[in-house]
Amino acid sequence: MTHRDPPGIIAPHIPADAYRRADTTGAPVVIVVHHTDPTGRPLRHYLFPIAVAGAGAIGIFGLVAAFLALLDFAAHTAAAIAGAAGPIGIGGIGLRLARGKHT
Repeated sequence: MTHRDPPGIIAPHIPADAYRRADTTGAPVVIVVHHTDPTGRPLRHYLFPIAVAGAGAIGIFGLVAAFLALLDFAAHTAAAIAGAAGPIGIGGIGLRLARGKHT
């Protein structure tokens, strides 16, 4: 089974016999660290722009829905007022704002 050190260790453990041998002979101790960099950008770099774009899209959908609800309410209010007011006449000219049910 291969020995693996946890990530973040700058210099792995040097066995005592290798250290003593290097100390007595004066030879340098060479530490080889196998490290591979991941290729490409991590996924978390894309998460923030996608979240901002999604929130903006949901906000635009909400704004459009509120505007359509306001227009619907205004149309129903205008129809109710026109139906309740009946015909409007000025100087013998009559204007009927809404038709009756049987007309």
